[in-house]
Amino acid sequence: MNTHTFGTHTTSRIGRRGTSTLIAGVLAAATFALTACGSAPSAPSAAAQNSSASAPANDLDLVDHTPGLIVPTAIHVAPGADPAQARNVVHAAQVLYTFWNTGETSYLDQAVTPDFRDNTLPPGRPQGPTGPRVASAGFRAAVPDLTCEVADLYVTGDTLTARLVFRGHFTGTDNGIQGHGQAIDFNAFDIQHVGAGTRINEDWHLEDNLTFLQQAGLVTVAGAK
Repeated sequence: MNTHTFGTHTTSRIGRRGTSTLIAGVLAAATFALTACGSAPSAPSAAAQNSSASAPANDLDLVDHTPGLIVPTAIHVAPGADPAQARNVVHAAQVLYTFWNTGETSYLDQAVTPDFRDNTLPPGRPQGPTGPRVASAGFRAAVPDLTCEVADLYVTGDTLTARLVFRGHFTGTDNGIQGHGQAIDFNAFDIQHVGAGTRINEDWHLEDNLTFLQQAGLVTVAGAK
């Protein structure tokens, strides 16, 4: 699996450990959604609400409604979750993805630790908290109106898995190529580990960069319609 570094069009093969961890996490999230959350993950069943071992009955109990923070569209919490820990994880997700939604680096500073590690780091991107700053700046140079929706947020202990939807228009430049307002709409998947406090100390991520590049008209794929 390859990852794209915005502004350079460089690709790299994700290391075996990072790939297996990311795939395992996405598969676990899918299994979680089917078995633990059912068809309506945001509204727990009556049995779940009556069980003292289940997660908080109302997802709103987990959300930080501080003005400016984005709110996940759907939150899926593992049965038996500790409510305080789940709130911390949801809060970390809200702060991190508000950074991706706005480009405001103050949110990134609040979301990750100084020793934050990207386990699927593309070539040319700095390790640590500087990496997301560089990625966001490069992306917004191409898509200035970029938004990030947290379509699904899965909380398991001190770890979150997120399905993200990035949208905007290619009105900027990418690798010297000027956009013409092409609509951008693609998915990404993250696994984020929240450390001993309330901030994220490592992650794994996978973006559908091919879709972005096709939508922006930066690449063509043989046989694609």
